[in-house]
Amino acid sequence: MSNTKVLPLGRPADGQAAAPCCPPLTERPFTADEADTAARMFKALGDPVRLRLFSLVASHEGGEACVCDISDVGVSQPTVSHHLKKLKEAGLLTSERRGTWVYYRVEASVLAAMGQLLTMRSAA
Repeated sequence: MSNTKVLPLGRPADGQAAAPCCPPLTERPFTADEADTAARMFKALGDPVRLRLFSLVASHEGGEACVCDISDVGVSQPTVSHHLKKLKEAGLLTSERRGTWVYYRVEASVLAAMGQLLTMRSAA
């Protein structure tokens, strides 16, 4: 059973690169909705434990990690679960339950959208 939640950080059109939630920061001022979406993402990553968990999942072999492989981050298991939930709510992680374990993954479109958001505007 899949427990995935996708935030509109980036939804690639068929065969195209991910479309960012917002334009690059240097392109134009954000709308209120764009600012809310980007702030939710950055707020989730603003906690050191969450950033570490996100990094552990993103860099894990195969592109996904079992919660059993990433729970050693210096906080209790309930706290790890809380932080993983916050990352999922921000649209940064997806998860899938397999038996008794939950596997987390960072979608490629999310990383692409984050990268595009922080890209400098090209000179014309």
